[in-house]
Formats: sequence, structure tokens, C-alpha cells
Amino acid sequence: MAATLSKRIFDYLKNLNENNNREWFNDNKNLFKEAQEEVEEFVEELIMEAGKSDEKIAKLNAKKSLLRIYRDIRFSKDKTPYKTNFGISLGMGKSDEKSGHYLHIEPEKSFIASGIYLPESSVLKEIRKEISVFKDDFLKAVDHEDFKKYYGELSREHELKKIPQGFEKENPMAEYLKLKSFIGLHNLTNKDLMDKNTIKNLTNIMNSAKPLNDFLNAPFSDTSE
Repeated sequence: MAATLSKRIFDYLKNLNENNNREWFNDNKNLFKEAQEEVEEFVEELIMEAGKSDEKIAKLNAKKSLLRIYRDIRFSKDKTPYKTNFGISLGMGKSDEKSGHYLHIEPEKSFIASGIYLPESSVLKEIRKEISVFKDDFLKAVDHEDFKKYYGELSREHELKKIPQGFEKENPMAEYLKLKSFIGLHNLTNKDLMDKNTIKNLTNIMNSAKPLNDFLNAPFSDTSE
């Protein structure tokens, strides 16, 4: 089992970034498969460890959690065929979960994200209602010292300029109700992911976001079980 990621993962991704074409990829398909297998083993161990404290993570399948390396270039001006990272969905974006985690592995651009990213309007509406009604529970999750230690504040990359329709301008949760995503981001270095304690460290980071994920999933708990 891969308790850490090796340097070859980052070397491969760096080479792929410099040679992002089908000919190079196919000529080095064996390197891709080796890297993919190592990442899969790493994710399998992460699921096993993090699943001890989160039963929803424990149910995940490592192989199915890995996202495809192939880019969808149909509507993109950038026609490079491959992603230059490994992406792992740990609940986030899956049909059976509204909120979860996403692990992004890319040379010196790695990160782990927790929460929910740009949900569809009906889901977003329910989450905003939940935040407005149960504001103390929401604040308890995002203001917790462990969450702040690893994630700081929720990302404000996607937000409205004004409070959404259906909510009073004076709503005390106005700044959170403007958000279109509810995401905490924790950046990771290559060294972080090659550290002997990386599985334990990632588990601690993910655990700190469990109250937030539980809150965001609460309105859909009847259908997501």
C-alpha cells in the first residue's frame, strides 16, 4: 500500500505538462499506468484511515474516486488533451453525496477542498435556507478552531454581489448567503504529500471539515442515505 506519494508522481505530471500531446502520452502509457496505480493505492489507504471517523468516506471506492485524466475539450479553446493533475473525488460531486472532499495532486499546486462546489440552484436554495434558519450550527462548524486551523475562511471565489432573492437584506447571515459555493481550501506542497505522516495529516484536515459537510448534507439526508 502507498502510505505516501513518491517523487515519480510529480515527475510524471511535470513531464505530462511539458508534453501534453497524444503521441507522448501513448508512448509513455506505462508510466501513466504506474502513476495511476500508485495514486489509487494511496487513495485506498486514505479512505481506510479517514473512514474510521466518517462512515460515508469508508463506503467510497478508491478506483471510482479517481477522476479521468482526459480533458473534455469540446467547448474549450485549450485543446490540450490531458489534465496535468490527478483529481480524486471523496464524496464531493458524487450523486449520492451533496458535500464532501476533493483532493488535487499537481506539482506545487496540490490542495484539498472540502464542502460543496457550485451546486445546482435547487440544492443551493435549500442550503441557504438551512444556513438562515440554523445559523448557530453553521457558524459553529466554520468558526471551529480546527476548521480555521486548516482552512481559514470559506472561499469567496464564487459569490453574489447582493443577497439572493427570498432573504432580507438585514439577514445576519447575509455574507454567507451570497456564496454560490461553500468550500474550504487547504494548500499542499509536494513535500506534504510525500511525508511519512501524510495519510494521518490529510485525515486530520478532512475531519476538521466533517461538521461543515454534515451541516451541508443535512437537508438531503433522507435521500442521500
